[in-house]
Amino acid sequence: MTAFAETVQLTGPLATLEPLAPDHATDLGRAAADGELWKIWYTTVPTPEEMAAEIGRRLSLQAEGSMAPWAIRDTRTGRLVGMTTYCNISPENLRVEIGYTWMAASAHGTGVNPDAKRLLLERAFDVLGCNAVYFHTHWHNHQSRASIARLGAKQDGVLRSYQVYKGTVRDTVTFSILNNEWPAVRLGLDARVAQHVG
Repeated sequence: MTAFAETVQLTGPLATLEPLAPDHATDLGRAAADGELWKIWYTTVPTPEEMAAEIGRRLSLQAEGSMAPWAIRDTRTGRLVGMTTYCNISPENLRVEIGYTWMAASAHGTGVNPDAKRLLLERAFDVLGCNAVYFHTHWHNHQSRASIARLGAKQDGVLRSYQVYKGTVRDTVTFSILNNEWPAVRLGLDARVAQHVG
C-alpha cells in the first residue's frame, strides 16, 4: 500500500478524521439516518442496513491501494457524522480526488465540512506532495457544487454523459485545486473554521 492509500488520524478544532473501521458501522448508520440521506437521488449514501457492507467495500479498495477512507467525527461533540475518502489515487501523477463524502444533515453548516476538507488538503499537499486535488460531483447536486466552489476549488469543466448512474446518464462536474493555489485556499478555510471556534 502506498502512502497515498494510508489513513492516519487527522484532528482539527471542528473535525476529526479517523481511519475507517468496521466498528464505525452502527454510529455511521445513525448519521446516515439523520436526514435519510440515502433518499437523495443524485448521490449515493448507504442506508443504516448497508453501512457495514459499504465500510467493507471501502476497506477493500484501500487494500488494493485505490482509496483512503475516513470516518468523520465532530471534534466538539465526539459524534460520528459521516465519511470521506481519497479516491482515484494516482501516486505516479501526484494527485488524489476527494470524494464519496457525506455528512449527517445536522452537521451541515457547523464548520465540520470545511475543517475536514482543510485536513485532507493539508495532508495531500504538505505531506504527500500532490500537484493537484480533484473533486467530482453530479451536475444536479447543486449543494455539493456550491460547497466545493466555497472551498476555493476551480471548476475545470463538465464531463457529459460521464457514467451511467442509478439508471440514468450522469453529467459530472469536475473541480480542482493546484498546489500553488493551496496557500490561498488554506487561508480561506482557516477563516471559515475560525468562525465556528470559540
